[in-house]
Amino acid sequence: MKTKSASDKIISAFAYIYMILFVIVAIIPFMTIISTSITDEQYIRANGFDIFPHEVTWAAYKYVLGRGSTILDAYQVTTFVTVVGTLFSMLITTMMAFALSRKEWKMAVPISFLVYFTMLFNGGLVPWYIITTKYLGLHDSLLALIIPYTINAFNLLVLRSFISGIDNSIFEAAKIDGANEFQLLFRIALPLALPGLATICLFYAISYWNDWWLGLMLINERELYPLQLLIRAITSNISYATSSGANSSIAAASIPEEGVKMATTVLTIGPIILLYPFLQHYFVKGLTIGSVKG
Repeated sequence: MKTKSASDKIISAFAYIYMILFVIVAIIPFMTIISTSITDEQYIRANGFDIFPHEVTWAAYKYVLGRGSTILDAYQVTTFVTVVGTLFSMLITTMMAFALSRKEWKMAVPISFLVYFTMLFNGGLVPWYIITTKYLGLHDSLLALIIPYTINAFNLLVLRSFISGIDNSIFEAAKIDGANEFQLLFRIALPLALPGLATICLFYAISYWNDWWLGLMLINERELYPLQLLIRAITSNISYATSSGANSSIAAASIPEEGVKMATTVLTIGPIILLYPFLQHYFVKGLTIGSVKG
């Protein structure tokens, strides 16, 4: 077994120290968020934010969760939209990416250019809103939170490049054995492109989970509010209550404004943090694939 030289040990030590410092820097903001969410509002106003909680109180979480069925409904809406939207987006994106990766298809290059073109230019907000509401009828429904985000041009091009990296001889051999295009996609391309699929799946899931803009534009019924939009409404109402009218001082004293903001952050980011460890292996591989050839 080859022993490490002194220079190698020094480099390894610096690498470990760098990684430890990087982890600490990454964890500190999240610790501050959790600490602030359970710290008394008066202490925050007097002393600012801190990594560790002081005068622990659950008032912020009681205020947010005190909405009862409203929060639960928003969680259900966002969970449904995230799961169904991610699956639907992955299905459509995967099939289109596979089609565009086929070198023998003459329309692959022109359509790929049109997809890329949408990343540079768009028709604007007003035409988008008219088409979405008037012609597609996407208004006050769960489909309104899913359909507009079905295909992301960047995700599509990344997945197309990933599938294009698969050796074409594998597909040719499968064709000789009688495989059709659907069998090439689902039995060969998808298993070989699993790291790329997991990466794009995570991108879509985060996009759907964090979205509030579609709800703001297309949803009027409060029971269909996604979680992020409801949280936005709650924090906006708190900011208004604590800064307006003659009773602003009373409102400021009774509402844990900063605590509520941090508590909502914890509640909304939790599910994505729990999802990431399961996809982390594929996520890293999907990002680094193709960076080293051979």
